Amino acid sequence: MELEICTYTVRACRIAQQEGADRVELCSAVREGGLTPSVALMEMVREAINIQLFVMIRPRGGDFLYSEEEFEQMKREIVLAKKVGADGVVIGLLNPDGSIDLSRTRELVELASPMEVTFHRAFDMVADPSKALEDLIEAGCKRVLTSGGRNSAPEGIEWLTQLSTQANGRIKIMAGSGVNASNARSLMDAGVHALHLSGSSVYEGGMTYRTPNVSMSTASHLSEYQFVETDPAKVKAMRDVMNEKK
Repeated sequence: MELEICTYTVRACRIAQQEGADRVELCSAVREGGLTPSVALMEMVREAINIQLFVMIRPRGGDFLYSEEEFEQMKREIVLAKKVGADGVVIGLLNPDGSIDLSRTRELVELASPMEVTFHRAFDMVADPSKALEDLIEAGCKRVLTSGGRNSAPEGIEWLTQLSTQANGRIKIMAGSGVNASNARSLMDAGVHALHLSGSSVYEGGMTYRTPNVSMSTASHLSEYQFVETDPAKVKAMRDVMNEKK
């Protein structure tokens, strides 16, 4: 059973490794749900950890229907991730009808090789999950990150169970969204092959002067003086639960 931590900083990646994670998914833009990190961040993380490093390849927030320019950007970012020494990339592309964009997914998988490819929670937006899973297997993806078509993995546990059975060793099902130490056992019992979480908490920043009149974002519940960071205790608690299950 694999443990993957979604991270946004070098410090978070170090915490993930220290507390027993098998892999990090490195992103930027926490308030967008994760976009492609900078090359500098990729390089610094690669230097800092020796567990698996997977890089998010997502050019913008919003849906997963991409223009030709955005697709070209994704291809270039995959090449950069490979040069940095990443072990894998994380992608997600859909057609307007809610099916997997099979041809372009296959193209990115081939470009990424020998890195592995995870298909992210764009999967939770598909019209036919059973067909979508077969498409991802055909495209050569190694795992799919999914909450079972619901807002959180515990809510989608029935779908996760069905997908794990359908996968039958051909692709790994990784449960993500709302995953924590309190629900890990039930998700493992559903047959998934990996658990994915940020394991984060909200921390106060170090600024002593704080102006109440300016906000840099209209789409966040956080103030300008707070930040989200991986919490060592949450990662450790998850690893402990997973070790007990063995």
